[in-house]
Amino acid sequence: MKKKIFAVLLSVVFVMAMTGCGSQKEETKKNEKLTKVTFVLDWTPNTNHTGIYVAQEKGYFKDAGLDVEIVQPPEDGAEVLVGSGKAQFGVSFQDTMMPAVTGEDSLPIEAVAAILQHNTSGIISRKGEGMDRPKGLEGKKYATWDLDIEKAALKQVVQKDGGDFSKIKLIPSNVTDEVSALKSKSVDAIWIYYGWAGIAAENAKLDTDYFAFKDIDSVFDYYTPVIIGNSDWMKKNPDTAKAFLSAAKKGYEYAIKNPKEAGEILCKASPELDEKLVQASQKYMKDQYKAEVKQWGYINPKRWNAFYHWLNEKGLSKTKIPENTGFTNDYLE
Repeated sequence: MKKKIFAVLLSVVFVMAMTGCGSQKEETKKNEKLTKVTFVLDWTPNTNHTGIYVAQEKGYFKDAGLDVEIVQPPEDGAEVLVGSGKAQFGVSFQDTMMPAVTGEDSLPIEAVAAILQHNTSGIISRKGEGMDRPKGLEGKKYATWDLDIEKAALKQVVQKDGGDFSKIKLIPSNVTDEVSALKSKSVDAIWIYYGWAGIAAENAKLDTDYFAFKDIDSVFDYYTPVIIGNSDWMKKNPDTAKAFLSAAKKGYEYAIKNPKEAGEILCKASPELDEKLVQASQKYMKDQYKAEVKQWGYINPKRWNAFYHWLNEKGLSKTKIPENTGFTNDYLE
């Protein structure tokens, strides 16, 4: 009797072992079928990227048949890495990607999804010093990146408000800690993205004034940031490109509905981040990812073209930018 029981148990163990081996083989086989995709950030991880990290953590990419690697950008930016084909997707901005999509030396890249639906950038300053409007920058120290598009945009909003751009003190600077720069009074005004630096100022209890560029002139309601893709690769792999964006969409929609949990996922992926800042930023960003549109990622051709038309008018592009340059909605669901 004991021998029979032992034989039965041995058979069960053997079957379980074989089943386990089979499961491992199936899992390995499944992973081998995943298509490798590289996604390059524009900067260190922040709430612009939350949807990507959510899609990674929640398995949305894997469910779409993708093995996505998220990498930091090289010194020359995400555009070059994506354009070279070393990365299939990345993060860029409509203004800074312009040189890469125009002229004879243009790269095979295009924006395929708007991470945020509206431009949340503007000028922050210490509260009560008169810089709550563009004209108030006269006589003040502005931290400039010394970029042509940046200065042209600032000049236009200042002049539109009746100010004299030449009276602004342009201080070449690469400010990375806006709060410290304003507190130390090394500069008076800084161009920021409110969803991160503005929220950081709020968290630091720094009283500030702020105006958004899009509120002064609608031409500056351009797309920033955006997900870019390698045009050549996407044409050859349209289904994979669509699968990637579909999974990314799920990630951002999760962040809209579950900002706290999404913030926790971002902090888990990048533990060096200030969790308090991340959570406050996520509360702000949940209303910015889609805003009023039904489809996350949608790029309005009228708004995209309006900004590039403005660049043409101001002579800020070496060559005239044709209509509908640098973007497509073709890979969105």
